[in-house]
Amino acid sequence: MSKYDYLIVGAGLFGAVFAYEATKKGKRCLVIDKREHIAGNIYCQEIEGINVHKYGAHIFHTSNKEIWEYVNQFAEFNNYINSPVAVYKDELYNLPFNMNTFSKMWNIKTPKEAKEIIEAQKAEFNISEPKNLEEQGLSLVGKDIFEKLIKGYTEKQWGRPCSQLPAFIIKRLPLRFTYDNNYFNDRFQGIPMGGYTPIVEKMLEGSDVKLNTDYFEFVRENPDIAKKTVYTGMIDEFFGYKLGHLEYRTVRFETEILDEENYQGNAVVNYTEREVPYTRIIEHKHFEFGTQPKTVISREYSSEWKPGIEPYYPINDEKNGNLFLQYRELADKEANVIFGGRLGNYKYYDMDKVIEAALECVKAEL
Repeated sequence: MSKYDYLIVGAGLFGAVFAYEATKKGKRCLVIDKREHIAGNIYCQEIEGINVHKYGAHIFHTSNKEIWEYVNQFAEFNNYINSPVAVYKDELYNLPFNMNTFSKMWNIKTPKEAKEIIEAQKAEFNISEPKNLEEQGLSLVGKDIFEKLIKGYTEKQWGRPCSQLPAFIIKRLPLRFTYDNNYFNDRFQGIPMGGYTPIVEKMLEGSDVKLNTDYFEFVRENPDIAKKTVYTGMIDEFFGYKLGHLEYRTVRFETEILDEENYQGNAVVNYTEREVPYTRIIEHKHFEFGTQPKTVISREYSSEWKPGIEPYYPINDEKNGNLFLQYRELADKEANVIFGGRLGNYKYYDMDKVIEAALECVKAEL
């Protein structure tokens, strides 16, 4: 006899939402995770009274009112608005690209002036069919914005020159001709007061949870533990990499406590020069308007993924896309396994989309 209805592999957002909804319907769930904590990449660790986003900045934003109401049952959200700043050499710019950015860059005041400069720079290159990301960027925003705010940052993120990256990575670059530093266009936005971990704690209340547990070892020892498996790990690892490895980019964090109240005056500061080794610095207290006497910062370094380290961003090029489709075909034949989440679907998801996908999955299943 199976002890559980579902073995859920991964205590991140997808697994936790599935567990919460299945438990509500009277199903018995066992959630396992190889890490020593729940909440996956949205895990927050308290340091010096500050909720530190251990795996990079997570800002909740959505235009889906249902999802916003859903997540608000687990936490109260503050009114944080994501307004990053970019540093290029000794210059400071607001992001996303808006009138504050253009005014600082060209010493102008009106949208008309900004549009004229951008159009003139685009015309200079006259690129009708961009062959790579560099040409795509120049054809969308012109030389100044591309070279100061996109080129170096993108090359650090992907670990290769823009001229060697496919054009489709940036299908569009939103230019706003208003003085508005709000990064997201979504109607709802904020950070849960107290961090993300308590949200996942509440979602997992009705389930059994085992941490520091490797799925493959666990299932070898407990082959009949559950009727069905919800797997949110790497899809290629599930099949023993038998068709080859899917590729990822990963992120390394250097976090330090500083004996000062306010280090950079903003939660997110991007460093867009290629020569600065990190892509950005996060100052965690600003997500929750903290007034603690000390501060905690994390520098983010992007690098190539290797087995054994945490995979972050799928590399959505043609080669990896085709390989994923082959793994997806194998997955479709697994009658008792549901593949979900970022790694199970080899797809970069925002948090609201993960919740949406998990809810759709539960609905189809139950």
